[in-house]
Formats: sequence, structure tokens, C-alpha cells
Amino acid sequence: MTQAGRLGAVTVATNMAGRGVDILLGGNPEGLARRAVLGEGHAADTLTDEFALPLPLAEMPDEYRAARLVAQARYNELFADISAKCKAEGDQVREAGGLYVIGSERHESRRIDNQLRGRAGRQGDPGSSRFYLSLEDELMRLFATGALSWVMGRALPDDEAIEHKMVTKAIERAQSTVETRNAEIRKNVLKYDEVMNEQRKVIYMRRDQILDGVDLKVAALEYMAEAVDALIETHCVSEADDEWDLEGLTKELKTYWPNDLTPDHLGQSSNTDKMYDVVMDNATAYYELREVELTSVVMRDVERQVMLRIIDQRWREHLEEMDYLQEGINLRAMGQKDPLAEWQREGYEMFGAMMKGIAQDFVKYVMHVQVVRNEEPAPVVQNLQQTKSEAPSAVSQGAVQSAGEMPQQAAPVKQQPIVNDEWSKTPRNAPCPCGSGKKFKMCHGTS
Repeated sequence: MTQAGRLGAVTVATNMAGRGVDILLGGNPEGLARRAVLGEGHAADTLTDEFALPLPLAEMPDEYRAARLVAQARYNELFADISAKCKAEGDQVREAGGLYVIGSERHESRRIDNQLRGRAGRQGDPGSSRFYLSLEDELMRLFATGALSWVMGRALPDDEAIEHKMVTKAIERAQSTVETRNAEIRKNVLKYDEVMNEQRKVIYMRRDQILDGVDLKVAALEYMAEAVDALIETHCVSEADDEWDLEGLTKELKTYWPNDLTPDHLGQSSNTDKMYDVVMDNATAYYELREVELTSVVMRDVERQVMLRIIDQRWREHLEEMDYLQEGINLRAMGQKDPLAEWQREGYEMFGAMMKGIAQDFVKYVMHVQVVRNEEPAPVVQNLQQTKSEAPSAVSQGAVQSAGEMPQQAAPVKQQPIVNDEWSKTPRNAPCPCGSGKKFKMCHGTS
């Protein structure tokens, strides 16, 4: 594309080609000089920037610099000659009318056509453009039916050019119709994405709060209350207490936290409100017991870790379900329903179900999670010969008394104070002045 402005050049390209390319009338001397240098056998690496030196050439900088100097000298020589030729050739192209752009069809967007026309008049250079259309083009067939009917009614010969203003205006109206339709499509996509954007804000705000170290104890109790309330509403729908599913309720409650609640115990409640108080008292007591066992600091950290994992997992699953919903939501139009309204309604319901699932999973994990503490390893005995001044344990004393014949434990050796002058005078193989009985080089002489 850089050489499309040369005299007699014919360049075939798409309407997207040549973006960012400077089409000079008469040709681009830089590209022509580079092509000539490479044609003479010079390596392409010798014309690259010095900072873009390849690794193999970095190992032989002397050869590279020599080849680079030769190639640059030849490039400068050819560039001066080719620049003069391109300038003279550019004058001839301007006299001939400049760059001539021929379009084989009109694009749906007028912006693309205007950009294509603009390449014929670069920075004040002369140029012209012309489009050749077919009545079978998709733009004409779908959006310019009026012009098509007018042409067919005229019964014009096949070899006669159709340049009537009515056809030109029909094409402009067709392009305007397509642009309006595409704008509505983009606007509709934004409306669909707005639902996901609001949900995304809620999830990310919650995650940011957890990462900032917010205390989740209040949230844990609220989730626990919501879970208990939902279970009671599910299993105790009827107002008559003899129709309550207390067996199913107690079985479901045990999946949330270990408890000793029985159907008989819950059946003593006269209404669901009192039953709610009984269940919540049991849940709160177990929660506080776990907090005492783990300590408040560990419990808060466990709650944050569990909540992050559950939110991430549930959010990924929710995104997949929303994708499945969006794929078939447009079919609701066949049932005389607005797809966008259905998308918003079902998206809200699915998001609510996801948040409810997050709360339920959080309660189950927090109530059942087991924290494993890393025990500190036992200290390794560095020197078995060194004795300790600690008294033996009762078990050791009993073992010694039962053995009867075991020798008496040696008394610990008391280390003597060390005088500074003794350090420099003590040979390495002599006993250490501290009184440990070891050689100086194996005791205080190591430092």
C-alpha cells in the first residue's frame, strides 16, 4: 500500500487496507531504498534499530557493526537517488490527476466510504474516487428496494450507467437505515449488559469489603437467621401444627450445624415464631461455642476465607447460567413477551437465588469447617554429650528406681566465667575454658 501512489501502479485492496500508511504520490522513497538494499544481498538485521539487535548478533557485535555501516551507507546513497526520482514521478502523477480510488460496492456505513474517498486526497494532493454498484448487492437488495423498482421500471440497457440522483439518494437512505439499525442493536446490547453490570457491582463490592478485613460475625448471624426462617417456612407451611413436617425440618437443620434438636422438641412450640426462637438459640449457642474453641481472630479469618471461596464459586456458576438464559431469551418474543423485560425479571430472580445459596453455603461451611493447626516440630538435639540442668521427670525417676542397677545420672557441669585473654591463648585442640569438656574448636572456638 505504501507504493500505491507510483505512476502506473494498480493496487487491489480491501476497504480496510492502508490504515496508518502514508500513500505518497510518486512512491515512498524509504520503502524503495530499503527494498533495493535488501535486493543487493544485505541482511535485514543490518537495517534494524540498534536497540532491536537479535540475540545471535549480540554475540558478535564487531561483525554486526561493520555490516550495519556498509548497509547504512548503501541505503543513504540509494535513498538520495530514489527520492529525486520519486519527486519527479510525483509531479507526473499530479498532472495526471493524482490517486484514483475505485470502489466495487458501498459499505453499510458511510464512514467507511468517506475514509476510502479520503485516501485519494492526501494533504491537499489531487485525486478522485468513483463507486461501481450492482443491483444485486446486499445493501441495494435489502434496503434500497425503491431504487431497484425504479431502475427495473425504466428497462434501461445493461451497458448503460445509472447515475440518476434518485439512486444516489436511495443508497444514502439505505446506509442511514443500516446505521440506525446497528445503533439500536448496540443500545439494546447495553441494556442487556446493564443487568449484569448492576449484579457485578454488588458482588465486587462485597468481595472488596471482605478483602479489606470487614468483620463478618454480624453477617454470619444474619445468614443463619435467614436460613432458619427459610427452612421453617418450607416445612411448616400450614397453620395447623399437626401438618408440620418436623422430621424433615430436623433432618435439614442437621445439615447446617450439629444439633440435638428432635421433632418432639420442636413440636412443643405452639407457633412458628416460638419454633424460630428455639432453633436460633441452639444455632447461636453452637456458633459461640465454635468461636470460643477457635478464638475470635481465627473465627473471623475462617469466615472471610470461606465467604470468598463461596462467592467466587457461586458467581462463576451464575455467569454460566446467565449466558444460557441470554441465548434463548429472544424466543420469548414468540410468546408476545418483551425479551428485555423477561431478561431483567429472570436475571433478578436468579441473582436472588444465588445470594440465597451463598448465605446457605456460608452457614454450612462455617459451622462444619475444621481448622488444622500446624504443630511446631520437636527440637532436635544438637549434642547428645551435653547434659541439661533440668530435673528428670517422674516417669524417668520411676524407670530408674525400677531398674535398680542403672548408674546415677551425671551432675551437670557448671560453666566457668571466661576471661577475654584466655580466648586468644587457647589452642584449637585444647579443652574449652568454659568447662564443657569439649575441644575449644568444637565449642566457643567456632565463632
